[in-house]
Amino acid sequence: MTTSTEKAKGERRAGNPRIAAVQMISGPAVAPNLDTAARLIGEAAAAGAQFVALPEYFPFIGASDAERLAAREREGDGPLQRFLADAAKRHGVWLVGGSIPLFADDAAKQRNSCLVFDPAGRQAVRYDKIHLFGFQKGTESYDEAASIEAGSAPVAFDAAVGRVGVGICYDLRFPELFRALGAIDLLVIPAAFTDTTGRAHWELLLRARAVENQCYVLAAAQGGRHPGGRVTHGNSMIVDPWGEIVARMDKGEGVVVAELNPARIAEVRGNLPALQHRKL
Repeated sequence: MTTSTEKAKGERRAGNPRIAAVQMISGPAVAPNLDTAARLIGEAAAAGAQFVALPEYFPFIGASDAERLAAREREGDGPLQRFLADAAKRHGVWLVGGSIPLFADDAAKQRNSCLVFDPAGRQAVRYDKIHLFGFQKGTESYDEAASIEAGSAPVAFDAAVGRVGVGICYDLRFPELFRALGAIDLLVIPAAFTDTTGRAHWELLLRARAVENQCYVLAAAQGGRHPGGRVTHGNSMIVDPWGEIVARMDKGEGVVVAELNPARIAEVRGNLPALQHRKL
């Protein structure tokens, strides 16, 4: 069984949209990862999801810098973008394409880019990861800035589920990015959090972003031991505006599905109008 649904909180309300996070354990070869993504998007759609998010680096993890650079695409053309457009159209869903490599201004680097496609298969928005991960502890080391060119513009858009903001993985640690989006109904975070940092901070940060923005958070993660030995934290989840986790998956491949309830957002903001009380 690969689908995790929300905790029971009474009967499902008719008309509330359903959102889904896809969790993967991507390897270095693109084709099998796309097969897995296609299957899991289908599972999410079959569970009633109208809005589906893939994890960061869903096409490959473990590829060399040279292989990632060779896989870069121009915005608007390329096999990874065609895959996302076709999947969104086939299932009639909004599809957040995790992240894929696009060409950067620096010819020696890539952009870590999240493209969102509407149910007709049209690209709606593009977000380029702004904050680039750097970490050093013992033999575990990451330096995204060595091969990735940072984006600069926050992104929010309107979809069937409401106003949506986007961040990628390490962006989660920078609350000012999401404050810059204004009032949003849903924050989507595709990620490939390391297990080291994830065990310490992943849930804490997701719940904090939900509470301070009084919105739902949809976090689609890589989750498990990848070919080559890297371990990602997983724990894809959906968090409500009060910071309660309504659906979650630990490790492994699968789909997390829950409702986005606009009345819940209104209730939380009405009871505690913190967004109206902001001074800065």
